[in-house]
Amino acid sequence: MPEAEAVVRDMVRDMARDNAPARRWLSIVGIGEDGLDGLSARGRELIELADVVFGGARHLALAGEAIHGAARAWPSPFEDGVKQVLALAGGDVCVLASGDPFLYGVGTVLARHVPADEMEVVPAASAFSLAAARLGWALNDTTLLSAHGRAVEGTRRHLHDGRRLLVLTSDADGPAALSALLAAAGFGPSRMHVLEALGGARERVRCATAEGFALGDIHPLNLVGIEVVAGEGARAIPLTPGLPDDWYENDGQLTKRTIRAATLAALAPRRGELLWDIGAGAGSIGIEWMLADASLSAIAIEERGERASRVKRNALALGVPGLRVVEGRAPEALEGLPAPDAIFVGGGASDSGVLDTALEALKPGGRIVVNAVTLETEAVLLARHVALGGELTRLSVAQAAPVAGMTSWRPAMPVTQWSWRKPCG
Repeated sequence: MPEAEAVVRDMVRDMARDNAPARRWLSIVGIGEDGLDGLSARGRELIELADVVFGGARHLALAGEAIHGAARAWPSPFEDGVKQVLALAGGDVCVLASGDPFLYGVGTVLARHVPADEMEVVPAASAFSLAAARLGWALNDTTLLSAHGRAVEGTRRHLHDGRRLLVLTSDADGPAALSALLAAAGFGPSRMHVLEALGGARERVRCATAEGFALGDIHPLNLVGIEVVAGEGARAIPLTPGLPDDWYENDGQLTKRTIRAATLAALAPRRGELLWDIGAGAGSIGIEWMLADASLSAIAIEERGERASRVKRNALALGVPGLRVVEGRAPEALEGLPAPDAIFVGGGASDSGVLDTALEALKPGGRIVVNAVTLETEAVLLARHVALGGELTRLSVAQAAPVAGMTSWRPAMPVTQWSWRKPCG
């Protein structure tokens, strides 16, 4: 009597819903590799009462026994799933997530669209928590990173001797890609712990050094714990601006180390801000802006194609793969770009159209810094300083160099720097 059983099941579900305390229309339930066995009673109840349950194919299979409503596999592209969930607002909708929905999870995306008082969230242990438990690492002293759907080069900036990293990967090839990155940067002796299918029957933990990595048959659901060890010649990216000039691939069009550090100080990056780097050259200003904090973003605008390609390579090599590069001539190339919080002009400032467009686009309260090495560009900056104010600074640097068997100072070209903050009113 399958039909009679279905009727009874629906009646029981309706009675449970009627007798349950008032709840929000959207529930987000974290689920691990142990499936329903790892859920709390409330987590399972939310799945059972939902009219529609969204999740990845793996999530739906793990929770299958508790799903009595319609099961919908999360579509691709990801944004389509968000639209489908929002279209059902006011109903009884459950979204299944891996582990903690608010740690690199779907919960963070849905929370941009759904108020907190319309959601009930039941998290499970995250992959990071499970990994820390297996390795005996303190989470508060471990750097948590995601390379899931992101370039592994984003890990590069975190490679400091003695540091511990937990890196969530995208697939079975992720650990090998990380090992290659570590070895290439001089951190080959680092110890890598590959943790696979944590919390489930297929859980496995294996270890290898980055330079000797040869693990195979890796489960696609994995996370890598890295104990960073610097080898001979390792390059740890400093926490302050002013990377060595020879770390950048360049054709001479490079803001030099000392001037670069002073320029970043004048730009004064703040959390979550966007920089335009106009006339990017080798991309050093945009790269070191982004290195200041993971929340920062930058757009490098470069007219010459070979330089634009070089900026991309430098960004990957120095751990900021998210740097956006726009190939084109300013001011035309600036059209349609998101409004910046800060602007650096390293080339093209002698064209009044570039500065006019940049100043117009700059957000209220934003900062602009322009460096000049020619008299013509310096004259432009002097005029802007007279008209708008701000700070005008002359930067002069000299380095000791051999001269006729002795040592003397060899001065670099002086730089005139104009910095200005746009009024908020």
